[in-house]
Amino acid sequence: MPDRQPTRQPALKATSLASRASLCPPSRGSLPQLDRPPGHAPSWRKRRVLLLNTTFEPLTALPLRRAIVLLVCGKAEVVHGDSAGMVLHSATSAVEVPSVIRLSNFVRVPYRGRTPLTRAALMLRDNHRCVYCGARAETIDHVVPRSRGGPHTWENCVACCTKCNHRKADKTLSELGWRLPVAPRAPRGRHWRLLAGLSETDPLWLPYLGEPAA
Repeated sequence: MPDRQPTRQPALKATSLASRASLCPPSRGSLPQLDRPPGHAPSWRKRRVLLLNTTFEPLTALPLRRAIVLLVCGKAEVVHGDSAGMVLHSATSAVEVPSVIRLSNFVRVPYRGRTPLTRAALMLRDNHRCVYCGARAETIDHVVPRSRGGPHTWENCVACCTKCNHRKADKTLSELGWRLPVAPRAPRGRHWRLLAGLSETDPLWLPYLGEPAA
């Protein structure tokens, strides 16, 4: 009879608080998990948290999982919690879902060049308003049309509503008799590089991101 070889049991992977946690509304007694449609990832997996330096300078937008790790390891503290008061619960502990966190130790950020032009950053620069009529902006317009040789730059792009965009078409402002209230320019500040890569921002972030200016 051949010798029987011992079988090796698969090792169990350690899971972090963030990977085992579930989102629950704060209440007394037991805290049930949030219901979600089958096959859909929990919404907190897509959430971002604003990370501030010790000086309250905005650094980047972290995935919620990474933000929780920083909090649990004592490398950051919560500045603003989730506006809905959500809490992450594991079997042994609970952590407030953050919207803004701040590093415990200062990190030096190297100088970075010109802010890349993106739709999200331009809309925030112009406060999501059409520069021509003040209505809600829905698109981007080139002040000097591309067909007339206008470049795709901060100085030649503005937020615009659909109505004004169609009316302007490939005409110049002088041909229409329009005038810009403020000359568009590239936004200044390191935090604008952060905004250029985001499709949306939490309203709680705004006090740390500076005020938009055209």
